[in-house]
Amino acid sequence: MRTWLMKSEPDVFSILHLAAQHVAGWDGVRNYQARNFLRMMRKGDRALFYHSNAHPPAIVGMIEIVQEAYPDSTQFDPASDHFDPASKREAPRWDQVDVKFLKVFGRELSLEEIRQIPQLQNMLLLKRPRLSIQPVTPEEWNFILKRVQD
Repeated sequence: MRTWLMKSEPDVFSILHLAAQHVAGWDGVRNYQARNFLRMMRKGDRALFYHSNAHPPAIVGMIEIVQEAYPDSTQFDPASDHFDPASKREAPRWDQVDVKFLKVFGRELSLEEIRQIPQLQNMLLLKRPRLSIQPVTPEEWNFILKRVQD
């Protein structure tokens, strides 16, 4: 099992939106490196759900990958904010995965707190802050889970 961090703006799609739906497509990723990480995800992988552009930005819960990468249909929809006129159905550029809600953490782990923790100083979250999908090492994952379950 690989572990990941997946960012979403809570006013667009929050952990509570996912909890209400239980399973949803993670669409709209329009960064090639993030897309490549999506393509590496396997069914059963777990991810930390991170609320970005929030006050405060924070890790708020856990989700599971339940469907591996497949073409993101929003790239073909001119009415979508994620429309990509250069993407063709026979050669789609963008993928999505389906995720399942697992839990909301009893305690959020804010970005400011993460910045203060020596054991998390190598997280991609701090080195590539704009990357919406990123791997999390087993050590980081275990440390974070202990923190959010305090």
